[in-house]
Amino acid sequence: MTLRSDTIIGDHTIKTFAFIFARGGSKGLPGKNTKILNGKPLIEYSINVAKEVSEIDDVFVSTDCDNIAEVALRLGAKVIERPPELAADDSPEWLSWQHAVDYVTQKFGTFHRFVSLPTTSPLRGRQDVRAALNKIDSGSSDICISITPANRSPYFNMVRFLPDQSVEILNTPRTSVDRRQDSPEVFDITTVVYATTAQFINENQSIFSGRVTAVVVPKNRAIDIDDIHDFICAEAILNSELCNDT
Repeated sequence: MTLRSDTIIGDHTIKTFAFIFARGGSKGLPGKNTKILNGKPLIEYSINVAKEVSEIDDVFVSTDCDNIAEVALRLGAKVIERPPELAADDSPEWLSWQHAVDYVTQKFGTFHRFVSLPTTSPLRGRQDVRAALNKIDSGSSDICISITPANRSPYFNMVRFLPDQSVEILNTPRTSVDRRQDSPEVFDITTVVYATTAQFINENQSIFSGRVTAVVVPKNRAIDIDDIHDFICAEAILNSELCNDT
């Protein structure tokens, strides 16, 4: 049974909150989170999708940057002031997740479902978010991540150097693989959507601490912006017929 945001269990309403974690100190693409992509700040794409998914009750942006906070507030999101120690280059994002859960619980009360929508995946669709929520609602997993078919396979065309400087296939399959199509199917993790529960975040220290499931996102919606090349690619897709939210 799918738990909609207005479902009642006992005396509690099941609430779903979306979170966007946006630091101000991006190194790969400075100013990334508010950089204008096709006329909109990058963060606006994540906020808009969260507001369009009826299962989501509210949207929060966790940031250490005043400019990002101003944009988020203008777009109708609530802002969580992220402590500096959680906004460094080497700060584990999981700790920011725990901080956000604690902050929102104290300020707005308990909630059940937690959805992270990183700014780096502006091409996600509403259907990707709903698919992840449905996976969590099934009760068979603790957390749902998003994945997309990988361009390269560790069983076929990914190699590593050996001490003698020769190379070998990264993972040797049990049987000979002469074509990429014959190798085991592998996927890249994307930043399209992460869905779990507040309880799981509070009680664990990483995504893979529990049972993980995934939704498969097509490549045209799975781009992950890390540098200017990814940004240009996303802009090209947005200006083509490849990006359709059905």
